[in-house]
Amino acid sequence: MADTHARISDLVTSNDVVLFMKGTPLFPQCGFSSRAVAILDHCGVAYESVDVLQDMEIRQGIKSFSDWPTIPQLYVKGEFVGGSDIMMEMFEAGELQQLLNEQGVPKVS
Repeated sequence: MADTHARISDLVTSNDVVLFMKGTPLFPQCGFSSRAVAILDHCGVAYESVDVLQDMEIRQGIKSFSDWPTIPQLYVKGEFVGGSDIMMEMFEAGELQQLLNEQGVPKVS
C-alpha cells in the first residue's frame, strides 16, 4: 500500500489538476466521472486523468489516500477537492473556477 500511496502522491503533486476517474475523459465509464469531466472541460483548464479501472491498486489506494470512499476524486495543486457532487456544488457557486484561478491553473490553449 505504501508503494501505491507513493505513486498517487507523485501523480497529485506533479500535476496542477488530477482527476481520478472511471474511464477516460473521452470515454467515461460512469455518470459521476462523466459529470466531473464536463465540469473541468467547462472550466477550460488542463488536467491529468487517471483511469482507476486500469489499475486496481490505484482504485483501492486512492480511497485510503484521500479518506474518501468514492470515485471520481479531484485534486488541485496537491489538495483533495472532492467528488463529483462537491465539484458540481462548487462549480454552480463559482467556487471551483475561483479556486482554479487562485491556484494559477493554466487554461487549455
